[in-house]
Amino acid sequence: MMPNRRSFIGVGAAGLTGLACRQELWAQSYPTRPVRVIVASAAGGPPDMITRIVMQHLSESLGQQFFVENIPTGAGNVGAATAAKTPADGYTILAPTSSFVVNPGLYAKLRYDPVRDFTPVTLVAVAQQVIVVHPSFPANTLAEFIALVKANPGRYSYASPGTGTTGELAAELLKLSFGLDLVRVPFNGGAPAIASTIGGHTPVSLVALPSAAANIREGKLRALAVTGGRRAPEFPYVPTLAEAGIPDQESYFWQCVLVPAGTPQDIVDLLYREIARTVARQDVKDRLAEIGFEPVATPPTVFAGQLKTEIARWSKVIRDANIKKIE
Repeated sequence: MMPNRRSFIGVGAAGLTGLACRQELWAQSYPTRPVRVIVASAAGGPPDMITRIVMQHLSESLGQQFFVENIPTGAGNVGAATAAKTPADGYTILAPTSSFVVNPGLYAKLRYDPVRDFTPVTLVAVAQQVIVVHPSFPANTLAEFIALVKANPGRYSYASPGTGTTGELAAELLKLSFGLDLVRVPFNGGAPAIASTIGGHTPVSLVALPSAAANIREGKLRALAVTGGRRAPEFPYVPTLAEAGIPDQESYFWQCVLVPAGTPQDIVDLLYREIARTVARQDVKDRLAEIGFEPVATPPTVFAGQLKTEIARWSKVIRDANIKKIE
């Protein structure tokens, strides 16, 4: 005999109440053992450094070790797929970069769903990107740059830090917006892209600001604009894209924290609170600033909306720029 509607709701409500109680008790005792933190990039780079800074403080405040495991292969996809398959109990955390919102549009097949398989915890830190040119480049402002490239279609090229990187996609968005015939020359990372621009081989590049900062200070590169919503403190004379007449094209290189979908909400909230408290510390702010990053603590529900928006945004740029998907 099928239960009537009232008894069905009653059983469901009781089940939910019981689940909520179990989750609350779970969060109160969490963590009771070490927590694995998957960093989907190589050891020693900014994402790894940021994660270790934050997780060291979580280890101290929560009384259990939050240990980092680097899984740098597959442009972050292997680490994400590994985390997606783990139990949703708070004992595995994924700390990906902005490639997490690019890869769904760039790869034909992923072994995880970036929305369905994960619960966002928070955005942790961001770094602006910067448009740089060789000092001899005959344009001193972004407006002059755009006019020069439009007047000379196909003559100029830009150094991309890699196919599907946020630097490349920001450059492609700029090209689409102004109809620029600017030839893309992909490199394997920001360092070789910058080296090519310094050498004058590819006179323009759009890369993460931390990787270009020293060369800008030394005069080896000239910055035309930063891609964030406000000027970079270390380069107050460099305008933002909006100030240079190009609104609504903000982009960042960032680091975030996610957990497998189904992780108890109380644990998600606890992790968010602890991370927010950590990045608000002045010593942590100072350490992040040393590597060119600004701390951010975005609440889980807000960050969830941002992730969906960014996935859709960059997927459209990839389609419109005809960047071939990786099989």
